[in-house]
Amino acid sequence: MNLEEINHNELPQHIAIIMDGNGRWAQKQGKIRVRGHEAGAKAVRKTVEAVAKLGIKHLTLYAFSTENWSRPKTEISTLMLLLVRSLRNELERMTTNNIKLSAIGSLGKLPNNVQKELQEVIIKTQGNSGMHLTLALSYGAREEIEQAVKQISLKVKNNIIPVESIDETIINEHLYTQNLPDVDLLIRTSGEVRISNFLLWQIAYAELYFTDELWPEFDEQSLQRAILSYQKRERRFGKTSEQLN
Repeated sequence: MNLEEINHNELPQHIAIIMDGNGRWAQKQGKIRVRGHEAGAKAVRKTVEAVAKLGIKHLTLYAFSTENWSRPKTEISTLMLLLVRSLRNELERMTTNNIKLSAIGSLGKLPNNVQKELQEVIIKTQGNSGMHLTLALSYGAREEIEQAVKQISLKVKNNIIPVESIDETIINEHLYTQNLPDVDLLIRTSGEVRISNFLLWQIAYAELYFTDELWPEFDEQSLQRAILSYQKRERRFGKTSEQLN
């Protein structure tokens, strides 16, 4: 498989990835879980570079969910330290590759040092005009929708928004992803076939791609296989094939 097989005129503009399987990868290798997360961080770098090389504009990575806070405290601490280290190490590479970083989720729940490092990288890359990389951190789609409903309800109560005007556009404007297009392709690794509370609103018409590969095993060829699968599908958005033709 090579890049020539991919139709560059039909690339997804927004790819979202549920990066699953770090712990199982470490277990298979006879290593402790932290080694799986370290290997997963390397897979993130390879994937970000591969997506950027293709010219795809948006990549959103499910890095830490609201449910992940229930994991053992030692593992959470390790994940947060690894996140800070990765942000520091990748800033120069993101700058060189013209990548803009942003983050979505309940970011205020992150440790202060993580918030500080994250904000610093976001500020330093906000002028970049290449690929837009979004990290979903302390993120849960139900919580995101709940917050949007509360904000819209308050505006209706205060006569800022008439209830009759509430539509998809209004809802989109109150989501964490208000500056992002809908997801075209959702990828999940590790053989699990579920969404796990990720971008429930934004994936309404996304193509779903599941692979048995554990996240540290995911590489450029894995990405190419996912995109080729996407390109073989007919995206009808509720229409018939005849209407599209």
